[in-house]
Amino acid sequence: MLKSQRLIQLIMIVNARKSFTVPELADELGLSKRTITRDLQELSELGIPIYSVQGRGGGYRLLQERLLPPITFTESEAVAMFFACQSLQYFGSLPFDEGASSALHKFYHYLPPDIKEQINRLKNKVVIWNPLRSMSAKCLRTLMQAIMVRSVVTIEYDTGKGAERRDIQPIGLYASQGYWYCPAYCFERKGYRLFRADRVRSVSLNDLLACLDEVDKKSIFDWNVDELNASEKQELIATLTPMGVRSLEENGWFNEFIEHYEDGSGEIRMMIPVNKVSFYAEMIWGVGEAARIIEPPEAITYIEQKLKMMRQQYKVQSKLINS
Repeated sequence: MLKSQRLIQLIMIVNARKSFTVPELADELGLSKRTITRDLQELSELGIPIYSVQGRGGGYRLLQERLLPPITFTESEAVAMFFACQSLQYFGSLPFDEGASSALHKFYHYLPPDIKEQINRLKNKVVIWNPLRSMSAKCLRTLMQAIMVRSVVTIEYDTGKGAERRDIQPIGLYASQGYWYCPAYCFERKGYRLFRADRVRSVSLNDLLACLDEVDKKSIFDWNVDELNASEKQELIATLTPMGVRSLEENGWFNEFIEHYEDGSGEIRMMIPVNKVSFYAEMIWGVGEAARIIEPPEAITYIEQKLKMMRQQYKVQSKLINS
């Protein structure tokens, strides 16, 4: 076996184990203990985080994160991976530490020169925009860790009326319009709630509360299905200009309910919970004159109140300017 093949095989073996010894590896690979010791030393010098455990029952361990074996990509796959990672830079915060930028740097560094040149020509010419929102990357990372290790977390949450302590079991994380959201089961409210990550002031893993199996089975796509099905509903109808269609097509709450017309305009018809009217009206308000709510009356009243507040605000501003 070539040395390069042997080292790659060794990386794959140690990556799959929490701990290992030189005799174990020597027996498995059919090599001498001296060769295995030398190979481990070489892997360590190459940056593989291997460390030795002294004493009885010792051996070696892989420090911190495990490493993936080498993967080959086609040219089109390489370009796709590069821009998939690069698109994340427009988020205000990410739950991945510095992993995304570090992986992108490594990935780009080892690309062939001609592929690098092609990617360089696309820089600042292909961009995936996201509104830049400020939030705690540390909180995002802890929420994602809780999902990965199946743990309850204790959060301090800004409700708009002050901070509240909550014990929650996160179901997932998703981003929309630059914000990160975390649907979760709230032990205080004994029900499912949607938390906006930028309102989470602090978060820590809580080992004192056991995770609920039924919550663990939920996903981003079905976490509130039971609540929505049980709620009293009414129809939301809104007409959309072509700009309104393009804007709300990107919104996961509306996209599947938009009926498209030949001229590019459209219409939304969907059933919504009665107690969520302001939530849906607020999202439609965000596209301005590109949408007009037809039903229900409560949603129209909500928009009228928003307009009244805006007019009052600018009326005060106008008086200050003219005084």
